[in-house]
Amino acid sequence: MPTPEKTTLSKIVTAGRELLEAGGERGLTMQSVAERVGVRAPSLYKHVSNRAALLTAVAEATVDDLTLQLESTDGSLGAMAHCYRRFARTLPEGFRVMHSTHAPPHTLARAAEPVLRACGRLVGEDEALDAARLWTAWATGFIEMELNGAFRLGGDVDRAFAYGLDGIQRALTGGRPSAKRAGRRDAEAARPAGTGA
Repeated sequence: MPTPEKTTLSKIVTAGRELLEAGGERGLTMQSVAERVGVRAPSLYKHVSNRAALLTAVAEATVDDLTLQLESTDGSLGAMAHCYRRFARTLPEGFRVMHSTHAPPHTLARAAEPVLRACGRLVGEDEALDAARLWTAWATGFIEMELNGAFRLGGDVDRAFAYGLDGIQRALTGGRPSAKRAGRRDAEAARPAGTGA
């Protein structure tokens, strides 16, 4: 009868996420994870081939966690922005690692889905990706600066976040019309008065 496994990939990833938050990426080693789950380091290699694979597994689990949290909001960009910020404040090292090369593109694509849907509702499917990139770049940049203590001029950072979010949403909903919408508007303006076609 084979001996039961002393650990699992799920336990390894959980330990890795905890160690990442406690000591940053440098503190996440095969040895530290092995100690956390109560096995010798060579036993980890049955589940993860090396430290890079461990970092990828941790990044994937972090992105999956974020995706679930984004999906649990009301689906609006505002609610997702606040969710994204709370997530980063709770798991700052996880937030950083999921924006590193350790997170595979297919995993990040899953996290982008709720944002793409919300942007599609606001600006239409043709511009959803551009809008999602704008929103994500602003939110990620703001949050990274906040986590790094880069806002040093005083003032209320929560108010600044709300101001930026409002500006992004106004830009997406009330800014210059897209080429498609502009084309429709121009066609309507050129239509002879009193025609229904």
